[in-house]
Amino acid sequence: MKRLLEGTPLRAGVVAAVALAGGLLVAAPATAGERAVVSGVQTTAAARPGNGKILYHRLGGGLGTLKIKNGTPRDGVVTLVKGKAKAVSIYVRARSTASVKDVRDGTYRVYFTTGSRFSTSKGRFSRNAVYQRFNDRLKFATTATSTSIWTLTLNPVKGGTARTSSINPKDFPA
Repeated sequence: MKRLLEGTPLRAGVVAAVALAGGLLVAAPATAGERAVVSGVQTTAAARPGNGKILYHRLGGGLGTLKIKNGTPRDGVVTLVKGKAKAVSIYVRARSTASVKDVRDGTYRVYFTTGSRFSTSKGRFSRNAVYQRFNDRLKFATTATSTSIWTLTLNPVKGGTARTSSINPKDFPA
């Protein structure tokens, strides 16, 4: 990954580019007429989680399946909460589908957030974040002949039956 540092212009012939390469600063000499721009501060964004990346998983071991379709232009995180305990969180990239295949029996409240620049350490998006909750709970139940399979769509769909409510970001189970 290369990222140019920008800031104060330097004289031609000093440095053409400064880039981050494998954690080291690399400078290349400038040719006549070129100018380079450098600053003393650089920030690097954390790697974007892969689609379907399980961010948290506490109550697995069941036979239920949750499939999530994210038709929005932003990445999302879906979190299932059982009672007051966070059970599972999964990262779903924009315009992608992901699944959790070992959901334990029980009734879950479903929270989701969409945005950009996700921080795995904080469990939140740092830009354009929207926090919501599905109004209905999902019930997963396994019998001798069946298991629960739920499909959620994060974007509004024509004929859809699930309603959502906006929530305070402080109420999102990060």
